[in-house]
Amino acid sequence: MQTTRQGVRALGTSDLDAFVALAQQDPVVNVFALYRARTTSLEPRWLGGEVWGRFVDGELVAACHVGANLVPIQATAEDARAFAERAMTRSRSVSTIVGPHDAVQVLWNSLSQSWGKPREVRWLQPHLVIDGPPLVQPDHLVRRTTRQDMAALYPACVAMYTEEVGVSPELGGNSDLYRARVTQLTSRGWSFARFEGGRVIFKAEVACATSHAAQIQGVWVPPDRRGEGLAIAGMAAVVDYVRAEIAPHVSLYVNEWNQPARKAYKAVGFRETTRFSTVMF
Repeated sequence: MQTTRQGVRALGTSDLDAFVALAQQDPVVNVFALYRARTTSLEPRWLGGEVWGRFVDGELVAACHVGANLVPIQATAEDARAFAERAMTRSRSVSTIVGPHDAVQVLWNSLSQSWGKPREVRWLQPHLVIDGPPLVQPDHLVRRTTRQDMAALYPACVAMYTEEVGVSPELGGNSDLYRARVTQLTSRGWSFARFEGGRVIFKAEVACATSHAAQIQGVWVPPDRRGEGLAIAGMAAVVDYVRAEIAPHVSLYVNEWNQPARKAYKAVGFRETTRFSTVMF
């Protein structure tokens, strides 16, 4: 495993303990990295990419997940510049750069000229956490989804993704892959929804989780049902499920401009801890 002059090299299974110790410095913000480490043991064939580490005097001081997403972990500005230097030696393979704002900004400032114009950049996304009971009454009609729900659930997931990301997850013939992902989350017990008349009127999923924290994604209410408080009561129910059965800390990040969503999460009891940023290609 070649080490660059900036002290960066690909990590392997022998580095797992050091990587976990690094990411555990902020186990809620780094829940994605810890989840990937636990499920792959940093084995490249299971990662579908690499995890880079930066070493100073033989000690792992920062890392960067490089797969479909490029995710900096405990990276200072100096660390981010070192990871960018390594990234510039290869063609872009990631679809997003995402993580704490300061590190993502340095990465993008370093990579922008060689990686081309992004489809969208979302700066300063509030990263929110709740680690106690919700402040509002949960919607008791929200439940875990099952495979029998897929006829209604899958179109709702496609609609949410298309609205949030700006392109359909089925683009380029990827419908089977995306359907498999939705099915996988359902099979894990990580998908929650409320149905009314055979239609999804609220949904959310756990994207990744450890014994300490779970990160929520895909929160969605159909446009014609917004403003009724479905997201507030629905998220309260999801928080109860997750804290009771998956992890005690529940996190997510939201677009800065999405004031209705931010107000809903605040009503549930989420509080801001830091800011994320996302660069999408």
